[in-house]
Amino acid sequence: MPTPREPSPKVPADRRPGVEEAEAVLVEHYGRLVRLAHLVLPPALGRHRRVVTAHTVVQDALPRTPAAPRPQDGDAAGDGYVWIRERVLRTALRHERRRRARPYPRLPVVLGLRLSPHAGGAGELALSRALAGVPAAARAALALRLLEGLADDETSAVLAAAGVADPNAALAAAAGLPGLSDGSARVLLAADEFDPSRVQLHPTDLLRRRHRARAAATAAVALLFAASTLTAALVTSDRDRTADDAKPAAPAQPAGSSYRSDPATLRSAPAGKWADTTRLDLTAWPARGARRGDRALLGRALRAWAGSGEAKITTAPGASAAAPTSPPQLLYAADVDGLAVVLLLDAATDRVARYTEPSAGARPALAVARSDDAGVTTAAALVLTRDPGRARYLLAPWIAESGTRDLLRPAERTRPLTPVDGVTPPVPVPSDGRSCASWPVLSLRSSELIVEKHAFLVTDLGELAPAHLTHTPSPDTGTPSRQPREVTGRTALESWARSACLLADLRGDGVRAVNDWVYARQTLPDGAGTATWVCTRADTWRGPGGVRVQFQPPAAAGPPRPGTVVAEREDTAACSRFGQHVVAGARWRSPGGQWYALAAGSRHIVRIRLTGGVSAQAPGPVAAVRAAPATPVRVTAVQSDGATLAPPG
Repeated sequence: MPTPREPSPKVPADRRPGVEEAEAVLVEHYGRLVRLAHLVLPPALGRHRRVVTAHTVVQDALPRTPAAPRPQDGDAAGDGYVWIRERVLRTALRHERRRRARPYPRLPVVLGLRLSPHAGGAGELALSRALAGVPAAARAALALRLLEGLADDETSAVLAAAGVADPNAALAAAAGLPGLSDGSARVLLAADEFDPSRVQLHPTDLLRRRHRARAAATAAVALLFAASTLTAALVTSDRDRTADDAKPAAPAQPAGSSYRSDPATLRSAPAGKWADTTRLDLTAWPARGARRGDRALLGRALRAWAGSGEAKITTAPGASAAAPTSPPQLLYAADVDGLAVVLLLDAATDRVARYTEPSAGARPALAVARSDDAGVTTAAALVLTRDPGRARYLLAPWIAESGTRDLLRPAERTRPLTPVDGVTPPVPVPSDGRSCASWPVLSLRSSELIVEKHAFLVTDLGELAPAHLTHTPSPDTGTPSRQPREVTGRTALESWARSACLLADLRGDGVRAVNDWVYARQTLPDGAGTATWVCTRADTWRGPGGVRVQFQPPAAAGPPRPGTVVAEREDTAACSRFGQHVVAGARWRSPGGQWYALAAGSRHIVRIRLTGGVSAQAPGPVAAVRAAPATPVRVTAVQSDGATLAPPG
């Protein structure tokens, strides 16, 4: 990316560039301007429309009339760039204020192809979701500060010139994005995820195009027939008309709606697509099951999703029950445990649906859930049927080995499963009751065609797709921060054995993944051993996540005992890549009967203060002070950069 210039943020009217000068500036900085427009445009436009509109906004910034002669002193090229940038920002900001998006602009026009930036990693995805939740002016402020290198006062001036009513509020909203530092955001914004000049090409919906072409041909024939009929009617006298001529015509069917009831429009992936693609999600699943050719069953499933059947419809948190916006993809159709089961995917809206039809004539059911950004692990299985205490799964085609294990018994070995056509036998699932005597999980391993020896765990939380479990080990002094890893080793399994029962509170919340982060270890007073502090974070399919911080005293003999939840919060970036610092406090009684106020923070905490009923501070990430049980204690941590931090919630 070119190094930003440092021109004045506002160009006087007599410094407007001429057409030729503006064209030279635009061509030189085209990629930079398109990236800026793409970041400011509303994400609701969709990936393809946003890319095309970003290029159009920049191309439309070229003035159409010559400028008056202007002085040649000063940085003419810099002033030209600032003038073009202001026009780009003003146009991009206007898109968010429009109630309805205008039709595709003049140029560029892309027919028959869909454009999308290259997919980024977890960091880019989280930043994209965070940016989607703030106004366009805040996105513009972030881009000007980090991509253009402007100071806050220069950014305010540029925003005001572009028509932003409250530039200071936009700057504050940009600075308030959770868990985001200027350094990390600058790196992420420079990634391909936010570069509309580096795109991937995909075909548009081929079946829909074919149907539209047929509909257009049919409409043309109908128009010719209507014209000929009208001509004949005009030359026919009134006395030759009959009563039949006055009958109203039948209402026309909505164009392109056949995919909501016609199984012939269903899409399917080639059987080996998963082994030859970098997009390993539900779109790579082939159609499986003995009834995938049963047009009557598939038609009933489609009509149920369109809302025209008798099925009882339920939705997962954040999912819409609306009919698909394009022909769905067939994933599975067969009889399972006395039910006819159909799995459908609407890739355009990232939703998966399960239609179940009892053989005894009871009311069918349709369950719809989100599948946003599913991957190798989060698209590894879908629930076909669920009974109290057990479930059958359909495994992804890239799963080479499967088994079950009890998360509360880390020393036990995995019991292997033998799926048939990807369908597992009935396997145990966690109990819906309050007891937590066991916590069954699925142990899966990907094919070596995907990645060598990639094993991972997923667990049933009452959703259509099981949740992926990961573990982040405790930090070692002087080593870089560790990333979440799969729950396969002894340390990870023993840690999850003490956190597993917390998963019961996450049922029905639309959880896609849960990470168990051992963020601190603390040597307890009175020689009582070492305690562990754990932050368990649950991320949902719809984006937000929640955390629960546990204090785990030294493990006693016998079955693993869960820790005590000492802090929790919903809709937070804490304990994630964008919230890497955490602190919490707990009350603890030593074996000698003495009560203490304890606190522990993550690796970048340099000091902890305890106030309220006590007054103490300790260097480093842990603290322990004698305090009676009823004494109020407030915990505050100081980070290495001087910022303060309070416990979640």
